[in-house]
Amino acid sequence: MFTGITHSQIYVLDQDEALGFYVGKLGLEVTADVDLGFMRWLTVGVPGHPERQILLEKPGPPALSEETAEQVRALLTKGATGGHLIFSTDDCRKTYETLRGRGVEFTQEPTEQPYGIDCGLRDPFGNSIRFTQPTG
Repeated sequence: MFTGITHSQIYVLDQDEALGFYVGKLGLEVTADVDLGFMRWLTVGVPGHPERQILLEKPGPPALSEETAEQVRALLTKGATGGHLIFSTDDCRKTYETLRGRGVEFTQEPTEQPYGIDCGLRDPFGNSIRFTQPTG
């Protein structure tokens, strides 16, 4: 049976802009950037954890027809594609302040929850991102 999850995927409208956000602002690292001819395979991950990667995929062929890709892009800009990422952190408030200093805009400040402290933001394409400092 399965032994782990290696890749997750979210849609982005511009892969270079996504790199600027996910690497430049959030501090992730590029794990792969390969031109496959029919698409650019661009993945990022938490530094030191190459076993779990996020594919930053531009909607389009070969996975989607151009008509469907156009619809996905329209939904993406509204935050309606269901793209969600949740990261863990040892210090939610410190991470929040660091990212605010890098120009990241938040949808929710650090908040005490039954499971720990977390906060929320959106990437430049409308994907929802949260990071959590788990309780004990």
